[in-house]
Amino acid sequence: MKVLIVDDEPLARQRLARLVAEDAGYQVVAEADNGQQAITLVNEHHPDILLMDIRMPVMDGLAAARALMAMDEPPAVIFCTAYNDYALEAFDANAVGYLLKPVNRDKLSQALAQAQKLNKLQLASLAEGDKQGTSEQRHYISAKSSRGIELVPVADIRYFLADQKYVTIMYQREGLLAEILIDDTLKELEDEFDQQFIRLHRNALVAIRHLTGVDRRGSNFYARLAGVEQGPQVSRRHMPELRKFLNSL
Repeated sequence: MKVLIVDDEPLARQRLARLVAEDAGYQVVAEADNGQQAITLVNEHHPDILLMDIRMPVMDGLAAARALMAMDEPPAVIFCTAYNDYALEAFDANAVGYLLKPVNRDKLSQALAQAQKLNKLQLASLAEGDKQGTSEQRHYISAKSSRGIELVPVADIRYFLADQKYVTIMYQREGLLAEILIDDTLKELEDEFDQQFIRLHRNALVAIRHLTGVDRRGSNFYARLAGVEQGPQVSRRHMPELRKFLNSL
């Protein structure tokens, strides 16, 4: 069984790696110091189990576990943390392992033996527990591509565009406009990011921070966005709201 260790404390990673090495049948294939790096290493090494801290910089363990929802066969997640009162109830009923630091050798061995790959339903429950345990919005949105799980920074997103049952994220990547599909609905995204995105059409949400104006082409209006040649169309129904917003800037 391949194990990925995720912790921002080098000594904690070293100790876990040593304990895992003492347990036959398990191999540490990589180490990460935050959740974002963990996602990259999951794509590269395809571990069976993650031993992951919860509180970490850049991206915490809960956000990383939620990002794994996009995988067809996500790894099992065993949280290893120093906090015994941090969202325990949210995960206890979802078959997610939870170990307190310093991790006990016998308890780790038992958790590894019992660890099973989490299916999407279990990860969905984990994500719901995360939403109940914190009021913070996501800083990254996870999406599945040919490269594996990709994390799109919300700050880089120009707009969301709905097309039938899928939503396309249009975002800046290495100075170019890129796109990727996600499973979230436009309504879910609007509810979550209501302070960061504005609806300009029944099928489009636009990032307020990148909105600079409106362009008219013939009888149609289009959002003007930084780094975008042509933004999504603005419906006549939403034009008054857009003009009011632009006038307030």
